[in-house]
Amino acid sequence: MSKITYKDVKSSDEVNAYIRQGNETLGALGYTDHSSEHAVIVAVQSGKILQKLDYGKRDIELARIAGYLHDIGNCINRENHAQSGALLARSILRDMGMSAGEIALIANAIGHHDETDGCAVNPISAALILADKTDVRRNRVRNRSKASFDKHDRVNYAVTASRLEILLPKKTILFDIQLDEEICSMMDYFEIFLRRMLMCKRAAEILGLRFKMVANKNKIC
Repeated sequence: MSKITYKDVKSSDEVNAYIRQGNETLGALGYTDHSSEHAVIVAVQSGKILQKLDYGKRDIELARIAGYLHDIGNCINRENHAQSGALLARSILRDMGMSAGEIALIANAIGHHDETDGCAVNPISAALILADKTDVRRNRVRNRSKASFDKHDRVNYAVTASRLEILLPKKTILFDIQLDEEICSMMDYFEIFLRRMLMCKRAAEILGLRFKMVANKNKIC
């Protein structure tokens, strides 16, 4: 079996068609951006997390691949998109010649990345969750009418800056955001994304870290 790379997956016409269709579908349903830009951000951040923690090169590459593929299930349906995406990824990666063991790790991470029914179960899934749930930014909002913002629009639009940083001496992963509180208060943010932040806490623990969130220089968790 050949060693499939993140570059191979990122250049796949099939993968990119699924990402485009999923993003168009979510746009029609009023969701924030889930385009290839989001896929790249999650892929790169997933790899960086494991790289910072000195994981092996192949684990880092698998985390990148899982990050890029994690939302392809949206092209089928938003509901259960994590499970649909895991099955699509299995088929794609098998056709590309990836080994069964590596496919299993990637499918597992994708299938567990949604907060409704997933949780971190190993380092690759943990890195994917942390990267995905902290990709919060204003330009993910597609709704041009502030008056009709839903909670996800409001939270993303309110974030003016964010960073995810691993502090090795403190064994901590820090999610630091700047929030426009005229749009969304710190407490509103935490209430809206509580389940996601708890998911990040679990993911950090899998990696031997504590999860810490700071908004406008105030500790949230």
